[in-house]
Amino acid sequence: MKVLILTYYFPPSGGSGVQRWLKFVKYLPKFDIEPIVYTVKNPKYPIIDSSLEKEIPEGITLLKQSIFEPNHFFKQKKQSAGFLNPNPNFIGSILQYIRANYFIPDARKYWVKPSVKYLKKYLEKNKVDAIITTGPPHSVHLIGLHLKKQFPKIKWVADFRDPWTTIDYFHNLPLTKKAKAKHFKLEKQVLKNADKIIVVGKTMQENFLKFNKNTHVITNSFDTFKKTEEVRLDKKFSLLHIGMLNNDRNHQILWQALAELIQENKGFKNVLEIKLIGKVCQEAIGDISNFGLKNYVTSLNYIKHQEVIKHQKSAQVLLLLINNVPSAKGIITGKIFEYLQAKRPILAIAPINGDLEEIIKNTRSGFVIDFKDLKNLKKTILRLYQDYKNNSLIIDSKNLEQYHQKVTTKKLSILLNK
Repeated sequence: MKVLILTYYFPPSGGSGVQRWLKFVKYLPKFDIEPIVYTVKNPKYPIIDSSLEKEIPEGITLLKQSIFEPNHFFKQKKQSAGFLNPNPNFIGSILQYIRANYFIPDARKYWVKPSVKYLKKYLEKNKVDAIITTGPPHSVHLIGLHLKKQFPKIKWVADFRDPWTTIDYFHNLPLTKKAKAKHFKLEKQVLKNADKIIVVGKTMQENFLKFNKNTHVITNSFDTFKKTEEVRLDKKFSLLHIGMLNNDRNHQILWQALAELIQENKGFKNVLEIKLIGKVCQEAIGDISNFGLKNYVTSLNYIKHQEVIKHQKSAQVLLLLINNVPSAKGIITGKIFEYLQAKRPILAIAPINGDLEEIIKNTRSGFVIDFKDLKNLKKTILRLYQDYKNNSLIIDSKNLEQYHQKVTTKKLSILLNK
């Protein structure tokens, strides 16, 4: 079987958006499925990690087409999620309004027409059994939508790594009624015309089933990495957060809990270390300073993926901060699965009874604290600290194999063969 995979993010892109389909491409040949990858020739990726190119299997067909990206016109110094500036000035507000209302579904929309033209010629000369589109950016799904109309016999699978109109920042966009209606219309067209829909969690599945009964959950996953050296636990009581810490993930109860524990426990003050790897928004930096935690913070910008793995395995506690937004119960960040592989206690600030809590409970991998539950958060951190003092801070996690990349790729292969 041959599948044509359309993805904007592919090495040398770094960050979380590239991991899911890089790993699927890596393992699909083991299930007698040949992946053909179509991606961008001249991308403006926000993060570059050339080390990931080593994971692309030899002999994989890579198709590339140039793209015009107006993103550089919209970049602001204080961007948090790569889309919204949390404190825009007058000019920034105008740029946000233009981007939100005139670049639908996103600023990669100019890749759609040239991609359809290029892939139409390719498909006329080369047989494939299925087309897979993965978003965000959701403009990639529009390429699939056009190709499906021109090649109705080829099956089309639309993969949603994140939602479209229920994504965490959608409610903050300065959208007109007309622009909102266009988003919902395009999303509905994609969902109804795709032969199969793949999502990463149950909440998204429930939302999409009303448009397409053929909607399936295949979670993100972790891969096996070669052991290059022994990893030792941090000597200090380290709380590690990986990834972008934007304003929606900046939970003040975390900084308040740590500040109060410092005042209440002298020993805690001497060993606390807050490790932040990734971009940190100005609001979080301000709160850290206001709560007197600045001297406890070690901050690094983006580092190579292999280095991230080492930090995860050496941390005493892994912090998982979920966006406090209306769609929070359905958010499952990709890093949760690598956190599981690290086998260190996870401390998540996230909705109770959400998709993320179900994974953490099922794997017995840590603790989930609700967004406003300061009392329980302090109690949990203190419990972890006491275990750290007693050299007993370990986690006996279970049921992890279901989230290994080989297992999730097998699920994908079964879905494609059906």
